[in-house]
Amino acid sequence: MTTLDIDRIRAEFRNRSIHYYPTIDSTMRAAARCKLGDVVIAGEQTAGQGRHGHTWYSEPATGIYCSMVLAPAPALTLALGLAAASAISEIAGVSCDLRWPNDVLLDGRKVAGVLVQLSGAVAIAGIGINANHRTLPPELDAVATSLRIHTAREVSTTDLLIALLHSADRFAAEGRETILRLFTAASSYAAGRRVRVNQPEGLIEGTTAGLDPSGFLIVRKDDGTDTLIVAGGVRAAGS
Repeated sequence: MTTLDIDRIRAEFRNRSIHYYPTIDSTMRAAARCKLGDVVIAGEQTAGQGRHGHTWYSEPATGIYCSMVLAPAPALTLALGLAAASAISEIAGVSCDLRWPNDVLLDGRKVAGVLVQLSGAVAIAGIGINANHRTLPPELDAVATSLRIHTAREVSTTDLLIALLHSADRFAAEGRETILRLFTAASSYAAGRRVRVNQPEGLIEGTTAGLDPSGFLIVRKDDGTDTLIVAGGVRAAGS
């Protein structure tokens, strides 16, 4: 099994502080104490954070578990989803789908996720990629996968992380309109997809009808009315 070559990663990004922890509760929590441009990487997380209070399964020495301290930017979550998909394509040679707003999918199952939280004047952006997991817990098996499970090949987590950090810098610097256009082109969920969405007022079902100018998802219900999805778990109808 490949392990992260932290010296090589630091040499690639000499102008950034790369903090590495073999084991940590959450890279997001550690990054909240860092400065703009810093990156926190873990070999294992004991309390990895996902959206809506969920945890991120972080098997030791098999995945990418990192958080970056970035300048806040429009549609940053969408930009980082594009970045993760780009890095995976570059290193693993597979094309991913993007499920609004923060899930990167292979064959409909989650292989990577993004979590962005504002902290004062900066954004803490966490990205997890299931890279070399041979198996996943039974409760995740139907909804998640790894690059190794999908391709039957091990990937270099060092190469993948370096590609991810370069890709994140590139996409985070793009303007909102460019990110929305690229995300719409890369995502089967952006338009024409029958979905179910958990909302505070209850479950709604409809067909996605694109992104609004802020990057929120438009869902057209069967009665023809549009609902703007600002947050919430979007899933393919019937899944």
